[in-house]
Amino acid sequence: MPNSSSIIEVDGKQVKLSNLEKIFYPASSFTKGAVIDYYIRIAPVLLPHLSSRPLTLKRYPNGALEKFFYQKECPASRPEWMTTTPVWSESNKKNTNFCLVEDLPSLIWSANLAALELHTSLSLAENIMQPTMVVFDLDPGPPASIINCAEVSLWLRDLFKKLDLDCYPKTSGSKGLQVYVPINSPTDYETTKHFAHVIARVLEQKYPDKVVSNMRKSLRTGKIFVDWSQNDDHKTTVCVYSLRAKDSPTVSTPVTWSEIEFALSEHDQSLLTFTSQQVLERVAKHGDLFAPVLSLKQQLPKVDSLLRRPIH
Repeated sequence: MPNSSSIIEVDGKQVKLSNLEKIFYPASSFTKGAVIDYYIRIAPVLLPHLSSRPLTLKRYPNGALEKFFYQKECPASRPEWMTTTPVWSESNKKNTNFCLVEDLPSLIWSANLAALELHTSLSLAENIMQPTMVVFDLDPGPPASIINCAEVSLWLRDLFKKLDLDCYPKTSGSKGLQVYVPINSPTDYETTKHFAHVIARVLEQKYPDKVVSNMRKSLRTGKIFVDWSQNDDHKTTVCVYSLRAKDSPTVSTPVTWSEIEFALSEHDQSLLTFTSQQVLERVAKHGDLFAPVLSLKQQLPKVDSLLRRPIH
């Protein structure tokens, strides 16, 4: 990685880099240059999950523990080779031109903007109202932790098994877990959001002391909020393999169900926390554990009856 500021050529495109020695994660002296280096090395598995998806950049110009801002409109100062996609904003009554990060030069460029976190749409730009997946964001209300999220994720997995659906877990890279149900077949957000809401309510009915589906924060203490509301065309979710802005350079990491079971049995949060280097080592060993989310085709079943006749 070059020092300080420079212009590098990547796949025939020039990318300007700056402030590479600036500390972005003080606890581990992880620099902006190290952030860019991570994104370069993780690119082979990350880029397929970014491809064709409108990208919201969460930028931390002064490092992970300093002020940040979300950027939906791709910066006007972008290079001429940077691809964008227009998405209609009903609230603003105009198009927002999102960045499309689909190759290594674009990824390096976005990292140089101090976009530590990459937040993607659940749908592709070519059909923005057709989600390709359903996400369940498991958010622990203190003193609950990621270990309690692990327990709830296993309940989700078992419920989906009975519905003949495959699902895939990943850490948020922060304090919780996320469970994804691939669809990759025609549907709409009304369908996926309703499905997610019903599933959250089913879990809440069965485990009222541990699960909450209501969005009011006052109800979450000591419970896991199963956030179904992320399944919406105007919302985004942190992309798999994205860094997170925490004390250390943790990453939203795909995990296996056996890893979740083991972490729960050991009651050890550290087993579900992964830094950038650990993730690179995991990918070298296991490949992309989240790859099926991009291709597995499934149909969502009708689930309203579960509220009247819960699955046991």
